[in-house]
Amino acid sequence: MGSNTAPEKPDVTVGAAPNVSVSFVDVLDDGELLTGTPTVAEQTTSDLTIVNKAVNTAALVINGESVAIGQAVQFHVSGQLAANSPYKIKITVSTSATPAQTFVKYVWFSAVTS
Repeated sequence: MGSNTAPEKPDVTVGAAPNVSVSFVDVLDDGELLTGTPTVAEQTTSDLTIVNKAVNTAALVINGESVAIGQAVQFHVSGQLAANSPYKIKITVSTSATPAQTFVKYVWFSAVTS
């Protein structure tokens, strides 16, 4: 996988509708934050419904690491089918840097039946 593939790779049960959080700490400069509304789009099928796309407004723990406000993207996903798994999601977000930077990360996840 490429360097812009996020380490988050959840298994999602068919019929579940989880929130997903992806850290951008590894690409942000000191004091830089994510801004605006991120673009989150499925790349492999048209099965998924992805809503509530936002930069985190509360501190999180992702993969055992603390992530401060403004350093992660969160979204809600549903509609996954085991037969079409795995899914690839592209996340694009801008930053508070001057000039603003744009970062892209990909998240892969598998749909499981149990």
